[in-house]
Amino acid sequence: MPSQPLYEAAGEQALMTRLWSPQIANDPEAFVLYAYPWGQKGTPLEKHRGPRRWQARALRRVRRTIETNLAQDEAVSLQLIEYAVYEALQMARVSGRGVGKSAFLSWMTHWFLSTRIGSTVIISANSEPQLRSVTWGELANWTAMLINAHWWDLTATRLAPQTWIAELVERDLKKGTRYWGAEGKLWTEENPDSYAGTHNPAGMMVIFDESSGIPDSIWKVAKGFFTEPTPNRFWIALGNGRRNSGYFFECFNGKRQFWDNESINGLDVEGTDHQIYQQIIDEFGADSNEARIEVYGEFPSQGDDQFIGRGVVVQAQKRPAWRDPTAPRVIGIDPARGGADSTALVVRQGRDLIELRTRRSNDTMALVGWVITAIQEFDPVLTVIDEGGLGYGILDRLKEQGYKVRGVNFGWKSSNKARWYLKRTEMWDGMRQWLKTAHIPDDRQLQIDLTGPKEWHNSQGASILESKDDMKKRGLASPDRADALCVTFAFPIAPAATGNVLKFKGWG
Repeated sequence: MPSQPLYEAAGEQALMTRLWSPQIANDPEAFVLYAYPWGQKGTPLEKHRGPRRWQARALRRVRRTIETNLAQDEAVSLQLIEYAVYEALQMARVSGRGVGKSAFLSWMTHWFLSTRIGSTVIISANSEPQLRSVTWGELANWTAMLINAHWWDLTATRLAPQTWIAELVERDLKKGTRYWGAEGKLWTEENPDSYAGTHNPAGMMVIFDESSGIPDSIWKVAKGFFTEPTPNRFWIALGNGRRNSGYFFECFNGKRQFWDNESINGLDVEGTDHQIYQQIIDEFGADSNEARIEVYGEFPSQGDDQFIGRGVVVQAQKRPAWRDPTAPRVIGIDPARGGADSTALVVRQGRDLIELRTRRSNDTMALVGWVITAIQEFDPVLTVIDEGGLGYGILDRLKEQGYKVRGVNFGWKSSNKARWYLKRTEMWDGMRQWLKTAHIPDDRQLQIDLTGPKEWHNSQGASILESKDDMKKRGLASPDRADALCVTFAFPIAPAATGNVLKFKGWG
């Protein structure tokens, strides 16, 4: 302890007041802009003005969770609710290389420990060398630039408060500091229970770096860190999409409803070396797994047995809209089958997919109203509904009200059994052919749905599309959006009536 304790210095008191103010403590982006020397000459950040766009989006997502939980506290204080139900944010980001993932996890660590006094951060990686050399090395770099770096002692796998500030917190703020700090935690797949740790009512954050390499057993144990009903619970999983299986993969597929997820394409990130990305694309191919993992921030393809290849979908997303107002419009609906599935609704006009909507509800009448709103807005020549799940009830009610709708069953026989085993395969094949010249929105989940199912052939050579149940066994979500689009190919569509042209708001 220095002769004059740091916490007695006016500057130090002002720093504490600033860091612990709601404007900084409850806004991670504001903390990041304040806590590091952005734009200051002679520092590593001399030529940088702040976070990259994807990092800023993620920081704001954390802020929204904080605001949600603060609103719960306010509702309790106003006796509007009996007790608070706090959101525990689970955030997953898959990306190409070099987009700033390690910087982001360093910021989150510093923000959480600096503003949630007494809190705990657990940081793990896919291997011990990655944790010690890369992850912790980046944390050390950012700690050196941190405005309150003098609060912390940094060792090989630990970031802990210095004695003077720990004593201050315990004496004046009456908060325990035993679990205050960040720990680089190793794991063994053979003994996952050894990964389990303490519960901390002051706040828990778990960070996974290079998450594809962390086994499922560790993910399951990590859930135990969040059983304490505190408003400060954050689980952040970052990494390249090295495997098309495992828990990290499922954060974007079968378990995506539980995770706030985003794919970060390196070509869209400012400040990255696009020449290196282009070299990877040129060397291995635009549709290669190397490009998917290292550049686009995607997972490896399912292989040659994909029914629809990623390249076809990407080209359809990049292709300009045809914008033919004379083409007939048809609405396709894939109703939810319960659980995590959503009801998806699309509007296709000729070679353009002009609208895509989803809704998670098991209320048939609410869904009927939702569909009617779309019918009235887009005035389709036909609305087609998959009869499975909630579909029959929706279909029956719409028919009663006089709307032009038809049902289709995925299990029907196809029009050419030698070519397609079932009707669903036939519709998907029609969609596959359409995509070669079509325009679709740049929607991440639509791309995942379109490229998810596999294809194989029976002994007679008929094409068979992988079922939803089999996809779920592989950790993939039900391809709701793609199935909604595919049903628009169930029946021949007549041309739109002359003069019945929709003034589509998205076309200007």
